[in-house]
Amino acid sequence: MKREIIQTLDGSTTIHLQEWNECYHSKHGAIQEAQHVFIKNGLSLFKNAKVAILEIGFGTGLNSFITFLEAPKMGQSIDYVGVEAYPVSTDEVLSMNYVEELNATNDRAVFEKMHSSTWEEKNILTNEFSLTKRKQLFEEIDDVEQFDLIYFDAFGYRVQPELWSTEVFRKMHTALKPKGVLVTYAARGVVKRSMIEVGFTVEKLQGPPGKREMFRATKL
Repeated sequence: MKREIIQTLDGSTTIHLQEWNECYHSKHGAIQEAQHVFIKNGLSLFKNAKVAILEIGFGTGLNSFITFLEAPKMGQSIDYVGVEAYPVSTDEVLSMNYVEELNATNDRAVFEKMHSSTWEEKNILTNEFSLTKRKQLFEEIDDVEQFDLIYFDAFGYRVQPELWSTEVFRKMHTALKPKGVLVTYAARGVVKRSMIEVGFTVEKLQGPPGKREMFRATKL
């Protein structure tokens, strides 16, 4: 499948899959989407705490890197697990302009280490941030009550509906600790019904730029 690096409306880049006409992040702003969906409506709920995060779709590492930058402001220690079946290439990583757009030149080495670090091992990036990358299909996830927060950032329902199935959300529900939270940019009715079916309480929130709504699901 042909891939190209494109610029989104907030100036940050993303990967565009031409055959699907699908992007790794919102064309309306990759950084803005990550900040709104995953930080404002997810990470910020866990201030002054140790937070275990599971990301569904590690991709370009944008969500992980923004979490690394934002967590110290909220007094958090992060244990981050990113699941990705098809890792982004080194050339693609080096084409991303996130370090510049986030004014994070002092942390460029951390962003690069996120991608160069060993898969299937816990990598200690700082005293307050560890990263484990797992090369794994989402359907194979079998964690039990390990995570406080899930960033659900799979490709859209339009191109990969199987990633938004009741079976997958059941795995997400099982992976979360009690009172754990899942946030996603999605807001389809079929997704909400699957979430509710497996036991989530679902909130519809204001979406990021270019999208009216998003979901936040809580395990009671």
